[in-house]
Amino acid sequence: MPVKTIYEPFRIKSVEPIRGTTRAERESMLREAHYNLFLLKADDVLIDLLTDSGTGAMSTHQWAGIMEGDESYAGSRSFQNFKSSIQDIFGFKHVMPTHQGRAAERILFQTMCKAGDIVPNNTHFDTTRANVEFTGAEALDLQIPEGKIPDNRYPFKGNMDVAALEALIQKVGKEKIPLAMLTVTNNSGGGQPVSMENTRAVSTICRKHGIPFYIDACRFAENAYFIKLREAGYADKTPKEIAQEMFSLADGCTMSAKKDGMANIGGFLCTNDDRLAQRESDLLILTEGYPTYGGLAGRDLEAVAIGVQEALDIDYLKYRISSTAYLGNKISEHGVPIVQPPGGHAIYIDAKAFLPHVPVEQFPGVALAAELYLEGGIRAVEIGSLMFAAAAKMELVRLAIPRRVYTQSHIDYVVEVILDVWERREQIKGLKLTYEAPFLRHFTAKLEPV
Repeated sequence: MPVKTIYEPFRIKSVEPIRGTTRAERESMLREAHYNLFLLKADDVLIDLLTDSGTGAMSTHQWAGIMEGDESYAGSRSFQNFKSSIQDIFGFKHVMPTHQGRAAERILFQTMCKAGDIVPNNTHFDTTRANVEFTGAEALDLQIPEGKIPDNRYPFKGNMDVAALEALIQKVGKEKIPLAMLTVTNNSGGGQPVSMENTRAVSTICRKHGIPFYIDACRFAENAYFIKLREAGYADKTPKEIAQEMFSLADGCTMSAKKDGMANIGGFLCTNDDRLAQRESDLLILTEGYPTYGGLAGRDLEAVAIGVQEALDIDYLKYRISSTAYLGNKISEHGVPIVQPPGGHAIYIDAKAFLPHVPVEQFPGVALAAELYLEGGIRAVEIGSLMFAAAAKMELVRLAIPRRVYTQSHIDYVVEVILDVWERREQIKGLKLTYEAPFLRHFTAKLEPV
């Protein structure tokens, strides 16, 4: 009989201690943080599922690469390694390193967008939306209807509504749309994948109308693996071959290498457009650094160069997707409402269904996240009305799992805490804002119980 257990495809070589806290201590710390888990000290968190961005563990190969980092200001060997690795997978002509993904977004949108423009996406994430809106343009979400229903099990809920995209172009004209984007996987839409068929359809529409097509590639490897598992014709292809095909359909991409770059810092911006690349490079020099380091140390360039290749390893991806699904399946078996099917990097609890007695204006996602911290020291993040205000389509709590960090027993502990909160969910109360910033308010907002 074949073994069914999915094991971690790595051994632990270094450990970091975790400090436990009492509920009384957590109550005090949560009040001091104004019920915003971003404002907690990391040392006061037991299991940190706030984000998978830059929080993963690097491999021995990455650490070896760090020791070989070339810190030359211009033309470093590490940049050549970085560029070669990126082009091997992504295939774009111009590769510009940045210190993280939002820097790539800022350069892209400030170069291409102006006030009154519209940038369609399947679903913009928070920094993407903010960088679009900062230029005066509109960030428009065109996720398919199935993606807005948490318990719908459609296999590619991250897809863009291509009919809506075509209708938008016909309505406003291609001149108002400087570019279109696809976010893979669709983070704000529950970490759901985008199919190759949908990517090709979006590409076809954009090329028909002469609109540049970009991919937000943060979790490209996970998306490629979902295509391998779920889309006809791809079962025998490697994740790398699938990724290469996906990017061949686009004109460029932005990337936070803190996700599927498997690094703790870094990102990049790619394009095939020579003239656009020159303008982007000029802005890169002004705000990030010389184009061969882009705000990164040479050692970080090496870590990313190795990490993007490791993210496509089939054994790693099998473990990554299976371990995330384990958490989602365990809690949903007991009735906890989640976005189905489980995503690649995170489990999203449907806070609106979890706390139906808490109205949207009292931020059910924030209230639930706060309760998970009180109960067991778990830090998660709300993806709903606090993060997106009127643009929020769902009220979710995201449990983002860092790469190669937590073991099976950690995840079992998270399951136990969630189920304990589920049993007394009717006692949880909502929250109200006492402070909010004009942009990305969820990072610094202050709240208090209603």
